[in-house]
Amino acid sequence: MGTQEIVTKCQTIYEDLNFTYAREWKAAKAGRKVIGFMPVYVPMELIHAANALPLGIMGGGDQMEVIHGDAYYQSYICRIPRSTIELGVTGRLDFVDMMLFPFVCDVIRNLSGIWKMMFPNVVSRFFDTPQNFEEKIGGTYYIHELQELKEAIEETTGTKITDEALRNSIKLYNENRKLIWGLYDARAKEPWKFPTWELYVIMRAGIMMPVEEHNQLLKDYAAAAHQEDRPKRDNSRIALNGSFCEQPPLNLIKSIEMAGCYIVEDDYVLVNRFLTEDVPVDGDPLANLALTYIKHSVETACKYVPKEEDKGKFLVNRIKQCAAEGVIFAAPSFCDPALLDRPMLSHRVTENSIPSISFKYAENSGQMQPIREQAGTFADSIKLWN
Repeated sequence: MGTQEIVTKCQTIYEDLNFTYAREWKAAKAGRKVIGFMPVYVPMELIHAANALPLGIMGGGDQMEVIHGDAYYQSYICRIPRSTIELGVTGRLDFVDMMLFPFVCDVIRNLSGIWKMMFPNVVSRFFDTPQNFEEKIGGTYYIHELQELKEAIEETTGTKITDEALRNSIKLYNENRKLIWGLYDARAKEPWKFPTWELYVIMRAGIMMPVEEHNQLLKDYAAAAHQEDRPKRDNSRIALNGSFCEQPPLNLIKSIEMAGCYIVEDDYVLVNRFLTEDVPVDGDPLANLALTYIKHSVETACKYVPKEEDKGKFLVNRIKQCAAEGVIFAAPSFCDPALLDRPMLSHRVTENSIPSISFKYAENSGQMQPIREQAGTFADSIKLWN
């Protein structure tokens, strides 16, 4: 397949709020189960090892009007929980057998409780990741948390998760992460060949299809994109930060790119590359998953950084690795973790003589002209003064 065909397929899956692709996967074989999850990180390996489909639920985007969801959350709360409730109330998630709510913030924690009350026939589970990154403390805690999650998934699916099955799933997701990080490295080198809006829909579709299929799709896209003859423009190289949970509308990404920015680093759809190293296959698979998270996971606003001087180092290192010339801090409105982190990260990039700007958005942002003008002005200032 060529890039256009791959991107069109992925965009269709990403924009389908009825999740037809996942519904058809479930209906194709009796007994199949679908387990939905919210951002930011869940161990999809456990779900896959139970022969179930991990389904990323990242709100309703800019295509859905929220009516019922507004009754459950205050106006000063980010939009993603309201649109997720809307997806549930309107029956768009009626085929999902279990919902996982990983720790992001108090809003998502509360959403797990609301889901239990509203949809009592669906298994709803809050999944807590450690904030202590010492092996003996956070690592031990996380192994127990994974064991409890494993048992809950087994009960929901009726499938015993064997060590052999889990190791096989780990291999597949190791390959998936390697292919994804490879694509992001290729974008950093030749961003005109790998537009971020294309990577975005490929990443969003990837959390709504079997990992085996996504792996092949990533290989096909990488091969096709490398062969594309796309013009190189005099754009500024930009890193985006702050979108680790509620995702932006596609037009926001396109607007930034149209404004003269090559996005060479971002934190979109982090769940599929949250781990930066392969999970070891030999040994206890649960312990391997836990310790890889403890030792080799990306830094986000929902992860505690124990030393003040280390805050923002991960971002600065990524900026340098990708040769970005500036940072756009783009956080969802009312996202407490991202907005509380922003001053500290801004201070860190300023210390390293990296220019930055900031704005806020919602997943249903409609007016893109101000964002495009701000991004374009920033890109021009980098060319003039950097």
